[in-house]
Amino acid sequence: MLNLTSDFKEKVIEALLEGRKNYDGSDAAFARKNGVSAAVYSRLKNGERERLLSDTQWLTVGRNLGVTMNTRKWVMARTDVFTVIEEDILFCKEFSKGKICVDDCGIGKTFAAKYLSRTLKNVFYVDAKQAKTKQRFIRLIAKTIGIEEHGRYTDVKDNLKYYLQILEKPLIILDDVGYVEYAAYMEVLELVDSTEGICGWYQIGDDSLQEKIERGINSKKVGFRAMFSRFSKRYTTVIPFENSEKIRFYKKLLRDVISVNATKDVDIDRLVVKCLRSDNGSVMGDLRRAEGLLILNQ
Repeated sequence: MLNLTSDFKEKVIEALLEGRKNYDGSDAAFARKNGVSAAVYSRLKNGERERLLSDTQWLTVGRNLGVTMNTRKWVMARTDVFTVIEEDILFCKEFSKGKICVDDCGIGKTFAAKYLSRTLKNVFYVDAKQAKTKQRFIRLIAKTIGIEEHGRYTDVKDNLKYYLQILEKPLIILDDVGYVEYAAYMEVLELVDSTEGICGWYQIGDDSLQEKIERGINSKKVGFRAMFSRFSKRYTTVIPFENSEKIRFYKKLLRDVISVNATKDVDIDRLVVKCLRSDNGSVMGDLRRAEGLLILNQ
């Protein structure tokens, strides 16, 4: 049986109320996107706590909001990766444009996207690999922005298009969108066209997303050339191509992140060197590896 502390519940409420400040929709829509009823949200907002949510619901809301029960917190570092993604997202949001960020795994793309979705108004993060089929994909986006995801598929999609036209300068981040099926990916093209000049779109992925797009263009598969055109006909990348520059980039990235998360007794230089090499001797620089080593050395 779960035994959630009152401190955890208060952290969830605090994150919930903070998230409301960055959402333009109604209280009912905000409650729906976070998995609670409008009535329960109203009572939580007014200070009630007891017997309003089950422990499972508390966990679900907490997970959606990035609340953790662990005392150790991964501090945000303003890395070069974070800065580039932030600049892209602010541009796409302000001018309702589309861009694609393609780069290596483990450099903080997802962390930056999630952080910005929590701190910028009407910016929504969608983990696309959790909904690979067309129907699940559209319903996930609908739920993420706070509209009803159940019912007839065409109604959900039409309501999604309409709701995005109501919000003030919304932006949808589609992370790992290269994992979705072709039919689902083409729905993005329809959504972009129906919200042109109204909603910004930002795709994030690794080299497999770039390969998917270029393979589609080269084989003249319907939609890929149009998609690439809607997303600026270029990819945002951060990591340099030249090997010595790449190593310098990774050293700075690792140092930026480790320095704000390490305790005073940690040898940052030694940790950076350990992070730079994988077991097969290739350049690693993975921030997930850095986090693991930091835990072991503190």
